[in-house]
Amino acid sequence: MYHLYNDIKMIVLYTRVSTLEQNPDRQLTNSKDYDYTLTDYCSGSIPLYERPKGSEVKKMIDSGTLKKLVIHDVTRIGRNTLDVLSIWTDLTHRGIVIECKNPTLRNINEDGTVDKFSELMLSILSTMSQFEKSLIRERQMEGIKIRKEKGLYGGRRIGTTDTTERFLKKKKSQDILNYLNKGTYSYDEISKILSVSTTTVTKVKKMSQMVKESSNNV
Repeated sequence: MYHLYNDIKMIVLYTRVSTLEQNPDRQLTNSKDYDYTLTDYCSGSIPLYERPKGSEVKKMIDSGTLKKLVIHDVTRIGRNTLDVLSIWTDLTHRGIVIECKNPTLRNINEDGTVDKFSELMLSILSTMSQFEKSLIRERQMEGIKIRKEKGLYGGRRIGTTDTTERFLKKKKSQDILNYLNKGTYSYDEISKILSVSTTTVTKVKKMSQMVKESSNNV
């Protein structure tokens, strides 16, 4: 175990293998060249600093004892592009070298200057991160749309008779139905009169029709 309070700047090789692999040998080439070799046996879905050995890396960073962090590839330290980008940028700002073996990358050159190729990589990672977030958001919206179409959004199937009947029995729903049944008021007018959204008016109308259709089919 390293000592957190000494003045020695250490070079650490960090590896991670999934619990299914159980063999970090591929990442341990020339491990004698490092002051410490830390290996986590866990899923890559766990954030680096929440892993047993990853948390030790974090302590070394915070204590100022880490000089260089060496990894086999960037997937060892991040769950996704945003994670990798965040860790890479943070270490660069702290003046800590992070060196990747595959592909060969490092954030800071031997003369202390920021590596230009590293800057390009960060730019690419940043763009990829935004793309990932856009894809995630798009998938979420698609999922919401599908759930709404099936009447499942919000955790309840709004098309069930029991839920529909309870909703239509509410005073606000009854007031809306009274105006709808008169047939002389538009959705916008009902919305303004009762201080409800047109979406609510539409929902009441739709549910009322569902109940009628259900009754006719019995």
